[in-house]
Amino acid sequence: MNIDFSALKNIDPRDVSRWPLALRIAAIVAASVLVLAAGIWFDTTSQYDLLEAATKNETELKQTFKIKQHKASNLPAYITQMEEMKKSFGAMLRQLPSNTEVAELLLDISQTGMQAGLEFELFKPENEIPAEFYAELPIKIKVSGHYHEFGKFVSDIASLSRIVTLQDFKIEPAATKTAGPNTAKNLLIMSLTAKTYRYLDENEIQGQ
Repeated sequence: MNIDFSALKNIDPRDVSRWPLALRIAAIVAASVLVLAAGIWFDTTSQYDLLEAATKNETELKQTFKIKQHKASNLPAYITQMEEMKKSFGAMLRQLPSNTEVAELLLDISQTGMQAGLEFELFKPENEIPAEFYAELPIKIKVSGHYHEFGKFVSDIASLSRIVTLQDFKIEPAATKTAGPNTAKNLLIMSLTAKTYRYLDENEIQGQ
């Protein structure tokens, strides 16, 4: 199909019916290409974005499904583990004294020190520090004695049925603090903080 380009000078752009056949076909093809390109740009591109977002969402949903499927398949093991944790927690909670038992526990600590052969120079319970379901009671302690007596005291405290932790240890010669009888005995002075705990009752927990 040949186009006479010299005849293009006499073409009326407003009267397409008088255009040569080849030119009309070329115009139709060009218009079709423009319409197709516009359709792709304004419609297909947005659809492609939607498809990409849906594909990404599908990947995330598959990952979520795998995690939930894994949890579901291990549900009996999780239930068993939870029951064991509840039992362990209950056993630990029973080691915490109630409010009425704290005085008895403090007496146990002081008697443990005296039975180890120590002499108390300071035994000072401080203000309680409340936590989520328990309260922490620090006790400042200063005792005089010999090194092996300190060891027995710490060991006996660890053997108590109630939870008591010891920290902030400081041991120094008694001669640095006092002069006189203690110096003659070559005694040591041990300062530490003992911490015991009690569980809070429901009213105290609600009060927090």
